[in-house]
Amino acid sequence: MSAATEYDLHPEMARIRYRGLPEPLALPMPLRPLASADTVAEKLPDGRIRYSIRHDVLRGVTPRMLAWWFANLEGDIAFGGQRYNRYRFWHPRDHVHISYARRRPDGTVGPGAILRLIEVLGRDERFVVDTRSHIERLDEGGYVHNPEFHGRTGFARMEYRFERVAGGTLYENCLIIGATGTLLSLATPLIARFAFTAAKGQAWFRHNVEEVGQFEHFLPHLYYEETGHRE
Repeated sequence: MSAATEYDLHPEMARIRYRGLPEPLALPMPLRPLASADTVAEKLPDGRIRYSIRHDVLRGVTPRMLAWWFANLEGDIAFGGQRYNRYRFWHPRDHVHISYARRRPDGTVGPGAILRLIEVLGRDERFVVDTRSHIERLDEGGYVHNPEFHGRTGFARMEYRFERVAGGTLYENCLIIGATGTLLSLATPLIARFAFTAAKGQAWFRHNVEEVGQFEHFLPHLYYEETGHRE
């Protein structure tokens, strides 16, 4: 059984681990270039490192669609007469698996839910992301989740901001590497040197710009197909 098939058959298994890259999906949409966004890597006063992206406006995409998407990452998408795993469709080269390892008591996805995700930035196996991430915020204004590092949170944070503008949505997001607090902050230099290097940060920039750019190609139609709403 191939890695791709195995992931697709068992999305509910939070214990699943990375077993190799599936073949890229052959989709006709070009990926957005890194130069289409403004990116900044900076060291914060507390020693943490922040990788920030201000994307080009997402045309035809609304904040409501984005909030819905992050609560509905599991499942398939129909395109060109075929069905694809929607997470892999979102980035046809780098994405491997996503599922909700834990939902809220009512079955929905939002603060308190946990993601299980696997991706390989730039298809470079030095940059495998294989983790669980705890959702802190999910609404039309933005999205925040906290990836685990060796089974605990507090060493990485992902923040997203959505703002409706003329013609679409301004999408800004950042990844913050390192911890705060007297003891935990001692681990920040080690994480930056060995676990999330500057090279991995640059790969994350490109990966994120590419996946966010994909929204224009599929999200408005998928949202309408599944909700019956245009925006």
